[in-house]
Amino acid sequence: MVGLQWSKEGLQLSLRIQPAGLVIAVVYAVACWGARKFSLDQFYLPAGVRVAALLVCPPRLWPYLLLGEYAYFAQMRIPMIGRYGLAWVVLGSVLLMPAVAMIVHLHRRMMAGTSVIWLLSVAASAAIVVTAINLTGSHLLWPVPPAIPVTSSAARMILGDFIAILTLALPALLWTRRRSEPEWSRRFVVPTLAAIALTLLLGISSIVTPPETDGAKASVLLLMALPAIALTCMHGWRGAAIGVPLLNLIIHITTPSTGLPESFDAQTFATQQSMAVVSIALLALGSSISHYRQQYRTREQAEKAALALARTSQISSEIILRERALHLQSSGEGMDVSLSQVVTWLQAHGHHDTAAALLHTSARHSRQFREQASMLYPTALEQLGLYLALQTGGLRESWERSDRMAQPRLAGDPCRLSVDVQLAAYRTLSDAVSLLLGQETGQLRVHVRCGRVRQQRGIVIVVALLDSDRQLSQATAALARERLAARALAYGGAVRCRHNRVSILLTETALPASRWSDALLRTGAA
Repeated sequence: MVGLQWSKEGLQLSLRIQPAGLVIAVVYAVACWGARKFSLDQFYLPAGVRVAALLVCPPRLWPYLLLGEYAYFAQMRIPMIGRYGLAWVVLGSVLLMPAVAMIVHLHRRMMAGTSVIWLLSVAASAAIVVTAINLTGSHLLWPVPPAIPVTSSAARMILGDFIAILTLALPALLWTRRRSEPEWSRRFVVPTLAAIALTLLLGISSIVTPPETDGAKASVLLLMALPAIALTCMHGWRGAAIGVPLLNLIIHITTPSTGLPESFDAQTFATQQSMAVVSIALLALGSSISHYRQQYRTREQAEKAALALARTSQISSEIILRERALHLQSSGEGMDVSLSQVVTWLQAHGHHDTAAALLHTSARHSRQFREQASMLYPTALEQLGLYLALQTGGLRESWERSDRMAQPRLAGDPCRLSVDVQLAAYRTLSDAVSLLLGQETGQLRVHVRCGRVRQQRGIVIVVALLDSDRQLSQATAALARERLAARALAYGGAVRCRHNRVSILLTETALPASRWSDALLRTGAA
């Protein structure tokens, strides 16, 4: 690496050579040399090698790529000095890599995003700039300018460089971002392999098609775009990074060639123009799909994090309530012991009537105290489960005093659910019943069912008007969704108000409501 530093003697130039950088330079030079052997003006692979190398290597290693480029041009163009002149050999070789490196550098901010549409800009800019440098040098510096018109040469070279850049830069970009979405390769494995196999099959059929059937061959080449479209729809820009290079390579293999870089086939050139448009469309489509998929994944992760935070907050609140309830129970037990001692003393001194009255009053107040403590936190739920807590706690006594509650229907085994879910169901049921008792008239019925759907355990709570001909008011339905949705969503469920009932689903995992949520709600409402 080259560096500048100041010292007492003045400005000093330091040069540090890394062995790995020399290896990169050699590999790059060999890759360009080998790619040129299989290239045409309308499909010039070294242009793709240049951009792909700049994408794969970090900027600190670009000087070694420049060294490899100069080595490649030296072995190729030094023998041409006698024919084209020294000025062209030097100037035509020294500007290409710096120009393309500057183009890639100007797009580096865009590279950090999820979209890869910037690659089209890099490919088009690099193809135009490199073609302009090559044509300007050949027409100004060659002793005899080329006989091919400038417009024809520019069209061939721009299209050839553009297609070659997409062919090699897309796999390079796929390699550099191989860890950005590791799970993409596990999606649609069978359809992906089928699409790749179909592309190869169509490519083989185009290769073996007789040369005289040019129309059929062109049709087969265009049909190869269908598997590429399927790959793009399945994997976004990564699918396009697989399909587009396959298309371009197969078209290149089927192109008739004289073996010289200047060889040209007009019919294949027309097909390449169509494929260039298809490549642009596929990359743009795939980039959009990947971008919106990433946005959806980000929102989904944020939603899961918010639900987990809400669930943790509710659990923390329950822990505080549990401590208070245990403290109240301890205080109640202490008061019972003290009253028992007072009753015993009164009885020992002959105050039997006073002792009986005090005993009766203390028993009634102790029962009410315990009912209120159980409504603060149902400690019996931890040992006996949700259903027994509902049947023996203060919530049951409160319902009976209202004279508006029918006998609840309880189905399933709640003990298979975690205590957190059972406690959330207890709170949700209490809130739902209180809401309907305050907002509606008439008798209510409660139906609770625990079960499993698609390996997912959950509980469905239905609080409904006993009169099936009545319907919940819009104000009651809106209030139920507002008050009950927070806990339901925190436990991966949903709230639904239909006709005369409010249905609430709670599940073991805090996941967004989906199809099986509807299935559980229908099961509980049946």
